[in-house]
Amino acid sequence: MREYLLTLCITAAVTYLLTGPVRKFAIVAGAMPEIRARDVHREPTPRLGGIAMFFGMCAGLLVADHLTNLNEVFEKSNEPRALLSGAALIWLIGVLDDKFEIDALIKLGGQMIAAGVMVMQGLTILWLPVPGVGTVALTQWQGTLLTVALVVITINAVNFVDGLDGLAAGMVCIAAAAFFMYAYRIWYSYGIEAAAPATLFAAVLMGMCLGFLPHNMHPARIFMGDSGSMLIGLVLAAGAISVTGQVDPDVMNLFAGSERNAVHQMVPVYIPLLLPLTIIAIPASDFVFAVVRRTWRGQSPFAADRGHLHHRLLQIGHSHSRAVLIMYFWAALIGFGALAYSVNSASMWIVLGIVVLSFIGLVLLLLPRFTPRTPRWAEAFVPPRYRRAGRRAAMAPGAATPAAVGAAVREAQGAAEACEAAEAHGAETAREPSAPIAAGVAGVAGVNGATAVGPRSRVLDGRRAGTSR
Repeated sequence: MREYLLTLCITAAVTYLLTGPVRKFAIVAGAMPEIRARDVHREPTPRLGGIAMFFGMCAGLLVADHLTNLNEVFEKSNEPRALLSGAALIWLIGVLDDKFEIDALIKLGGQMIAAGVMVMQGLTILWLPVPGVGTVALTQWQGTLLTVALVVITINAVNFVDGLDGLAAGMVCIAAAAFFMYAYRIWYSYGIEAAAPATLFAAVLMGMCLGFLPHNMHPARIFMGDSGSMLIGLVLAAGAISVTGQVDPDVMNLFAGSERNAVHQMVPVYIPLLLPLTIIAIPASDFVFAVVRRTWRGQSPFAADRGHLHHRLLQIGHSHSRAVLIMYFWAALIGFGALAYSVNSASMWIVLGIVVLSFIGLVLLLLPRFTPRTPRWAEAFVPPRYRRAGRRAAMAPGAATPAAVGAAVREAQGAAEACEAAEAHGAETAREPSAPIAAGVAGVAGVNGATAVGPRSRVLDGRRAGTSR
């Protein structure tokens, strides 16, 4: 455990220290696209945060290769090298997309090639556990197709959820933490060395996300971009493939006893397939609703809009930070709930606890304007808006109320959508929204984003941040 924690800390430290220089490089390289109508940030913000995450991953794997116990993972398995090869390819494609915005089909092809590179080096699904039947061996083509499908789905799910500051990195970190606990239990409790690579991948993934989050939390100073979101999606998928397709369930003696006992004992084996759903479940449902919504309006299913889940959380009154925390809560509930169920699937207390926490999550979702009262002794540890003095200043005469701020934001969002609709029907391009946010509304400029590089005049160079393209 000490070596895993050391690998995690080294990965996090390298990622954190490199993100600052990478941000400056992204600004110089011009990797700062203009604000689009569907974006929630209000200032051009540099991308390419995936560069720091990739080198953090490389540093973590390099350190692990020189540790006494983790060195056996590299000697007995080719999976770390397979992961590094696929990650380098997907990272390079992401960097090109962050700078030049390459076509979606090219990115999809690159994702499939990266998955194929990992399959060629041995990181593939060899068998699937089936309750009551046993271990079902897959043919080479079946294993390859299933592996590529899982990698592509996970990569795009993570990329799809990357819509708010700190959202993708935080949710993947939560999923990686639950996955690390599961894989370490398989390796330590059952003594199965084949689970060690997946445990290492989860530790490195947590380090990448934790090192990047301080720079990416709202207001974000840099975005991970596709170079980061596709990278962490691939690492998450690689860990799931390693445990599910490489660890033989027969070694765990899961098929002993009656068929019912075998079914209950097989639950832990399916958890690696379920844990990536902590990332896929929320964006996948949002994706289905988006396709239905756009088709119903007569638009292309791939047309961008502001109807995604994180947009709706902002529209109903949640702040940027609260919307992210709500999605963190649901990701943790799904991930650690599945982990607890794998440990003791027969316990009704676990099911009852999940139900109660789900109810609490729904209550928080329906209370967008609830502001907790912080005790005086704890005011030094919370943001200013939760302190009594900060609330009194915000509600002073002449200060904007939360309702006014929300109304102004919704008015500006509606104007941006109107511009989008006008362009789609061939009308003249609207030069700017007809009802911009009032300059006197306090705090509106920081509602959905942050100033990327300091003074506005040094960044925008005459461009208007409120344009729809």
